[in-house]
Amino acid sequence: MIYRKIDAFLKKAYSSTPQCVLVTGARQIGKTHSIRKFGREAFKHFVEVNFVETPGAIQIFHNAQSVEEIISRLSAFTSQPLVENETLVFFDEVQKCPECVTQMKFLVEDGRFRYAMSGSLLGVELKGLRSAPVGYIDVKEMYPLDFEEFILALGVNQRIVDTLKACFDQRKAVDPVIHDRLMSLFYLYLVVGGMPAAVSRYVKTNNIQEVVAAQQAIINLYRLDISQYDPQSKLYLDEIFDLIPSELDAKNKRFILKNLNENFKFSRYKDSFLWMKNAGIALPTYNVEEPRVPLRLNEQRNLFKLFSSDVGLLCCQYANGIQLKMLSGEIDINFGAIFENVVAQELTAHGFSLYYFNSKKLGELDFVVEHGGVVLPIEVKSGKDYAKHKALSNVMNTPEYGIPEAVVLCNDNVHTAGAVVYLPVYMVMFLVAREEVPAMVFKPDLSGLE
Repeated sequence: MIYRKIDAFLKKAYSSTPQCVLVTGARQIGKTHSIRKFGREAFKHFVEVNFVETPGAIQIFHNAQSVEEIISRLSAFTSQPLVENETLVFFDEVQKCPECVTQMKFLVEDGRFRYAMSGSLLGVELKGLRSAPVGYIDVKEMYPLDFEEFILALGVNQRIVDTLKACFDQRKAVDPVIHDRLMSLFYLYLVVGGMPAAVSRYVKTNNIQEVVAAQQAIINLYRLDISQYDPQSKLYLDEIFDLIPSELDAKNKRFILKNLNENFKFSRYKDSFLWMKNAGIALPTYNVEEPRVPLRLNEQRNLFKLFSSDVGLLCCQYANGIQLKMLSGEIDINFGAIFENVVAQELTAHGFSLYYFNSKKLGELDFVVEHGGVVLPIEVKSGKDYAKHKALSNVMNTPEYGIPEAVVLCNDNVHTAGAVVYLPVYMVMFLVAREEVPAMVFKPDLSGLE
């Protein structure tokens, strides 16, 4: 059984306020499996309605005038018992039934049953989900397995993960034997990635060819969704998807619009890139004019890198045979782009918004993120010359930016040099966006007004 972090989230979410959880994200990342597993373990009764497998289920909500009418139709539709206070009702593929989302407020207020929803953004009309009633639906974005989930699925003991986390927190070197083993597992993760079907196939067989077959099936499914989205945009969506590997392999890794069309203008086709992001297929990383908080105010939307949402799918899109070459450590493989992709994937799954910084004067930083209220520059180095980082030094030596610390992710063990922390690249699993919200109490001065 593959452990997913969302399992703990679901358990906590349903232990208190009776609201609905909507799990969203790309196709084939395990949304349905996680909710189904939780529902059957945590509730005496579990009812599942899938709007894709049973399109007629849309009629449960069509022109319904009351909660009683919805529940009456639901009772007639399902063969499973609806027992008050003991039943979780799971509506899957809700992008096919926007009315289910908008009516959820009244079902939650009714309080007789608990509810969960799941949906993918592939080929959907987003306005249905955007009208989700605030305060009644907790939207949770789900991603492929991150590296921590991956190694736990392979059988790595939680005690080892805890030891690694302690080394990360204390900036202490990892035992050399454990470090070497973790680096080997990291290279395996580059090949297998985090799609549950690919991970399960590897766990069962250790056969890379079967992993690639599972990945290719997912890629074909994505291509099918792309072809069905919008006939007028199909050509560019196809080309954008196909160009991701080669664009990342280029010198500056920035997505060059002219590689699609000589007259291509971002303003005209930005919806295509937005669709790729919302579909969970790609992770855009925008350039910022300056590494200052808030980064969003400095972003340049027309300058970006486009990473794959899953590093295993990215490797599958490269030439045949690259997987075994990577695992055997052949030096002719350009690991730079692949390392950056997996870091982008991890940072996204851990709550960060992705940015990079490029300046003619100072140079380019692979990633800049907001962490603890300040900017954290992150450089990703796949080779031996990881201590050479001119751009990072330039930025750190610019007083007006006031950056207290930087991270270099590399193949080497944990050590520090001044304000730069060198971490083995697998420790990206411990970089998590801090969610502390400072107290926002403000009392105005009313003297002379009372």
